Amino acid sequence: MRRLALLLLASTLTACTLLPESEPPSLHLLPATPLAPAQSAPLEARLRVETPQAPALLSGARILVMPEPNRLQAYAGARWSDRTPLLLRDRLVEGLRDRGRLHVQDDNSPLGADVALVSDLRAFHSVYPPAEAQGSPVAVIRLDASLVDESQRRLLAERRFEVREPSEGTAVAQVVEAFGRAADELALAIAEWSEEAMATR
Repeated sequence: MRRLALLLLASTLTACTLLPESEPPSLHLLPATPLAPAQSAPLEARLRVETPQAPALLSGARILVMPEPNRLQAYAGARWSDRTPLLLRDRLVEGLRDRGRLHVQDDNSPLGADVALVSDLRAFHSVYPPAEAQGSPVAVIRLDASLVDESQRRLLAERRFEVREPSEGTAVAQVVEAFGRAADELALAIAEWSEEAMATR
């Protein structure tokens, strides 16, 4: 009986290993093209880029799409390589450093800063045009940003940024490339705005 029980257990374990395993999702980096260095002189100021705040739907790693108005869903089998707010924070830090006018750090740095860039992420998804337009999805990034003087806790500037970048097709890889171009455009706009505000503070 003991031998029979062992044989039954072994066959059960063997059967378990034959069950199909779920295929892991493909992970996508946020593409980035280096920004051109600024032509103006560097500023003696340190900027800390805080991780953007985001609602639950935007705070994960899913690549989101709005196939029709007011309905969001995720691309199946695809994920960002990190949580969306972290991807965007790192892209902004990288872009500001490419420009070379400010000393830039993220919110993991133990160093103090003169100014903090705080923001709320309002959109990070692709959206399809109306059915009659028959177009490819468009990557949309919307960010409400504020610059705060750290020593005085004073608001220096605030602005809403929104960029839209059409993809070259409907494949996930093409949509990811569109997000990269949109993030490049956003990083440049944030950099120019931050530099101007900090130069006159």
